[in-house]
Amino acid sequence: MKLSIFKLMTTGSIVCILAACSPAKVKHTDQTTIDFETTQELSSSIPVIATNLKNGTYTSEKLVGDYIKRIKTVDHAKGGIQSVLTLNPDAIEIARELDQMRANGKILGPFHGVPVLLKDNIETKDNMPTTAGALALKDNMTGRDSPLAAGLRAQGAIILGKTNLSQWANFRSEQSLSGWSALGGQTKNPHILDRNPCGSSSGSGAAIAASMGAGAVGTETNGSIICPSNANGIVGFKPTVGLVSQQYIVPISSTQDTAGPMTKTVTGAAMMLGAMDDQDIDYVAALDANSLSGTRIGVLRFAEGSNPDIIERFNQSIKDIGAKGATIVEIKDEKPDGENLGQKSYDLLKYEFKATLNEYLASTPDTVTTRTLGEVIAFNKNNADIELALFGQDILEMSEAMGPLTEDDFIQGKKDLMAAYRAGGIDRLLLEYNVDVLIAPSGPVAGRTDPINGDVWPSWAGAGSWAAIAGYPHLTVPMGHIHAMPIGLSFMGGKGKDAEILSYGFAYEQATNHRKDPGYLPTAEAQADIEEAMTRR
Repeated sequence: MKLSIFKLMTTGSIVCILAACSPAKVKHTDQTTIDFETTQELSSSIPVIATNLKNGTYTSEKLVGDYIKRIKTVDHAKGGIQSVLTLNPDAIEIARELDQMRANGKILGPFHGVPVLLKDNIETKDNMPTTAGALALKDNMTGRDSPLAAGLRAQGAIILGKTNLSQWANFRSEQSLSGWSALGGQTKNPHILDRNPCGSSSGSGAAIAASMGAGAVGTETNGSIICPSNANGIVGFKPTVGLVSQQYIVPISSTQDTAGPMTKTVTGAAMMLGAMDDQDIDYVAALDANSLSGTRIGVLRFAEGSNPDIIERFNQSIKDIGAKGATIVEIKDEKPDGENLGQKSYDLLKYEFKATLNEYLASTPDTVTTRTLGEVIAFNKNNADIELALFGQDILEMSEAMGPLTEDDFIQGKKDLMAAYRAGGIDRLLLEYNVDVLIAPSGPVAGRTDPINGDVWPSWAGAGSWAAIAGYPHLTVPMGHIHAMPIGLSFMGGKGKDAEILSYGFAYEQATNHRKDPGYLPTAEAQADIEEAMTRR
């Protein structure tokens, strides 16, 4: 969950080497230099990488080795991105074995030899722990493959490593700092390094934007795939809840949790989803560059926010979609049917977090000594110098105070939320306005990372909470940039419309191609126009 979204719903420096230096090369104040520039080999999308491996342009062993070198020298260096928490120590050997299989004419699937990253709340049987960024889980070596990891592996993917995240998927404190974990530190936004990458799948978003892997998996409860994809300028897809198994993922909410792909292109996301779910659906074959023609598009004007730059780009995206033959339908002044929905949503997550986390912790190996949420809270107090150095654990404590899932407040609250955001929300808008898909900006322009005040976000744009609470599919595709910071366009639809939503986003992506590789600017003031405006004359 991206908690700062929920809050808004409810209530060492870095300098350029030279004055006009390349934005991809910065020097930390300790004089160590990081060259963020990358190669075409590493910055390619999943489909291109898969094709190059198939054609023998390079081997999987070389590709994995080059990604590891980049992670060590760019991501893990002092002043680096800090998007990858753990590297798979066996990745090179696995790549070598897959290369040999290819040489012998055996191909496991479309991901044969392609290295991907998993958010570090997703289990894999590789020699890596699953920590959720928490010191309490640093030894959580389960030896289990989550079904989504097994699905990727069955198609030949290499699990290259685990990405950093907002600790406990950003369900720890109302004063949290998105992108920070006790084990991984603070992930940076590769577009402007002092900007926040959003969360909780912050490492997955930043890693793919910065070309640390071919693709990544994130998880979302309420905004945790969409927000970091928006902030880092990549494609992110939150599937219909239940399409991808929740098994062996550190949980928050069985009602809302889902994993999803985070990639450079919609095609890459469709490829990953096809490997991660257990459905017999070819999401790639369903992509159609002409799918917007004849489609009725519901424009969520009430969710466009107040930023004139975002609104300008949103209006341009509507024109671009209309030019592809879609009918545009304006939707204004709407809200889901129901009362006190913000508090009910928050309470549902607290109820389910306690219940599902206790169940998960009980299944971990003996090396994990915290077997309940209450024991995690006590552990954090005993290790406050590490765990509570920047903010507290008030959400953990509020969740611990909740009762069982048999309580009437939980049962009724869940019914009210599903009625509000499904029948009274997305389903109602689709039916009343006779539209096929809903669009809105995916979020605001990311603010600066602030370790003193925690998350400080501008006025929100978007309606991602509707799809999150309903459990419906939501795709974000790059929509443009504002002062070198990316923003995305959201496509949302009804339950099970995952293939259609991906196709609509694909058509928009092919018509506009807004995604750009990051510039690794140290600050916004490194841009000449902003520096000039900020400097006393």
